[in-house]
Amino acid sequence: MTRLLIDTNIYSSAFRGHEEIVFNLQKADLIGISAISIGELLNGFKGGDKERQNRSDLEAFLDSPRVALYPVDMETADFYAQILDALRKQGTPIPTNDIWIAATAFQNGLKMYTQDKHFIQIPGINLLR
Repeated sequence: MTRLLIDTNIYSSAFRGHEEIVFNLQKADLIGISAISIGELLNGFKGGDKERQNRSDLEAFLDSPRVALYPVDMETADFYAQILDALRKQGTPIPTNDIWIAATAFQNGLKMYTQDKHFIQIPGINLLR
């Protein structure tokens, strides 16, 4: 059973028709997405001329029975703090939003699906490769 947490760039690439990403998502039993990624997507939609259509597409995606939206809560914050501490000790910082997204993956036991290489800096992260 494949349970993924997709990064913002995976959602965007899938909607642009990137074949390998679409194939991997079609095989997944569960596709999770963090509220942090939703915020990044909504912000990106504001910069384009298709905001209404992009929001509609996102809502349709979120309505799929295989898709789960994960909020940020106290447990997520605890995972965030652990990841940030480990990265600081390693001297390998990554973008703050990506730490929150990784924290969501850890919290929910999901495999992280991203195109960003810096996620490999996070100790113990389970990445789809």
